[in-house]
Amino acid sequence: MRILGIESSSLVASTAIYEDGITMAEYTVDFKMTHSQTLLPMIDEMVKLVGIDLNTIDAIAVAAGPGSFTGLRIGSATAKGLGLALGKPLIHIPTVDALAYNLAGNRDIICPLMDARRNQTYTGLYRFDGNQMEIIKPQCAVGIDEIIAEVNKLGQAVVFLGDGVAVFETYIHENCTVPYTFAPAHVNKQRAGAVAALGEIYYTEGKTETAEEHKPDYLRLSQAERERLEGEQKK
Repeated sequence: MRILGIESSSLVASTAIYEDGITMAEYTVDFKMTHSQTLLPMIDEMVKLVGIDLNTIDAIAVAAGPGSFTGLRIGSATAKGLGLALGKPLIHIPTVDALAYNLAGNRDIICPLMDARRNQTYTGLYRFDGNQMEIIKPQCAVGIDEIIAEVNKLGQAVVFLGDGVAVFETYIHENCTVPYTFAPAHVNKQRAGAVAALGEIYYTEGKTETAEEHKPDYLRLSQAERERLEGEQKK
């Protein structure tokens, strides 16, 4: 089974080709470039390097949110366009789940933290039995105080990862009462390899959708939508 993975939910742009337990190729860039500039050229270069035809993939796994509204739209449009052109199904991967899957096999509680602004985070809680992931708390948008309170209630060691770590590190130091660590740099951000690997599991479970059916999970209204509603409420 061959899966193309696409991840563009944050500043990180990442693509991967995963086949039967092996990441054949992964191309990840964490730099100030728009995903519309990077994703398709990255996919093109990657398939050329490994010498495969995109028509040979079985499905396209895409990080479907939450995350950057613009990034998600670009990733979604890329996946939908390829799905339609190649006649392949899409696999809808929750962004926070895929971020947690970077640490598959870890024995501690896994707590991804993505910066959602306004002192909120896109987060969830996970644990692993070997490589089998258990979702303790599904991905959600909550205040950092709320998720740290839940971590403390669990009373177990926890590993934090994601771009929210740098934003909330001081709060964690001051308020987290259980033993904690921060994931190292090579696994602390979104990676298409994890999206594709999780995609293989979802595919075997029949969790696919057509390109036409796919749409991102934003979890929150965009800033423009929030400001519009706030303006309407003041009238």
